[in-house]
Order: sequence, then structure tokens, then C-alpha cells
Amino acid sequence: MNRLLVSPSILSADFLNLERDIRRLEQANADHLHIDIMDGVFVTNTTWGPSTVAAIRNVTSLPLEVHLMIDKPERLIDEYLRAGSDILIVHPESTVFLRKILLHIKRQGVKAGVAIKLETPVETIIHCLELVDVVLLLTCDEGFGGNPFQPLAIKKITRLDRLRKDDNLEFKIEVDGGINIETGRLSKGAGANILVAGSYIFNQEMSTAINLLRNV
Repeated sequence: MNRLLVSPSILSADFLNLERDIRRLEQANADHLHIDIMDGVFVTNTTWGPSTVAAIRNVTSLPLEVHLMIDKPERLIDEYLRAGSDILIVHPESTVFLRKILLHIKRQGVKAGVAIKLETPVETIIHCLELVDVVLLLTCDEGFGGNPFQPLAIKKITRLDRLRKDDNLEFKIEVDGGINIETGRLSKGAGANILVAGSYIFNQEMSTAINLLRNV
């Protein structure tokens, strides 16, 4: 688990030129594409739906990491599975059916992930850690790009890494929010395996930014 993966968030892309920016991320050797789905209910912002994920699937072979920041995701899980998600991530704060959803995702041959907001304790997801491929920790206030990394996140990464080691589990720890060289290095040191970055990658030459993050 030593090599960091970098998952650029297209929340920072030019929405009117999304295919262009995805091509640029491919050329920059991104590991995944991180797609935040927001419904204006679970979080205040709104973004895309299943049709956009399907359209992105048609223009790239990069693994699509679809982060469902939506209320009652069980209503739409099958639509996002059909849209071509490679990794589908849900929140325990948004549903009472978390384990059922994770099991359903895995039965379809798709990787399952669970995400928690900054203020949500890691203990909230202990009951499903053996099911997941990825745990995504939000490291700043959710809903919009460009928010600063919060130090509380390091404690949560450390706690989650300890649980992983104690139970001999193999899920990856992913962090999302305020990621740059400094916070990426801190996250890696605490046990993170995947860095989600938006503005840091899109505000400079992409391949340089991705390589810097990958090698912190």
C-alpha cells in the first residue's frame, strides 16, 4: 500500500469543456476520475446525475470513482451501476441501508466504498469495514471545491489505519478536501493511499501536479 494513487476531482473542471479536461487528465496519467454527485439535499450544492456519468464513461477508460453525496442513495444505486461506475461510494449519514447497499454494489462486480463527513466519527462505519474496497474521508466541509484541509482529518486517518491493521483488512483509505503537497504528505504519513485533488491539479500543469502528489 505504499504507492499513492491520485484521483482528480472533476468538480474543478470546466463544465462546458468536460471532455477536454478529462482528456487532459488521461494524458497526465491520473489513476482515477473522482465524480461528486450532489443533490442539493444531502449537501447544499448540486452537480450531475447518472446520465453525466454514462457520458463520461463513453469518453474515457479511466476508472470512474462515483461519490454519491445524495439523500437515500438506495433509490438510484442501480442507475449509477448501469452508468458505468467502477467504484461506487455511499455515505452512512444518508441511508439506513448501508450494508445492504454495499453488498448490492459488490454483487454487481463493482468496487464498493463508504465515505464519512468531517464531523462523522470513524466508529460509525466499523460494522461495514470488512465489506468495502475504499473508505473516503472528507477532510474539509463538504459540497464545494477549494475548502481548506482540517487537522481533525489526520486523527481520523490514523484511527482508520489502526482499525485496518488490527483486523487485517485491505481497504484503501482515501482523502478528499484541501489536498496539496503538504496535506498530501501528512495524509500519507497517517496511512492514506489515495488523494483526491481538484483545484491543486487544475490550477497548474496537470502532469506535474499529479506526479508531485503521487510522490509526496
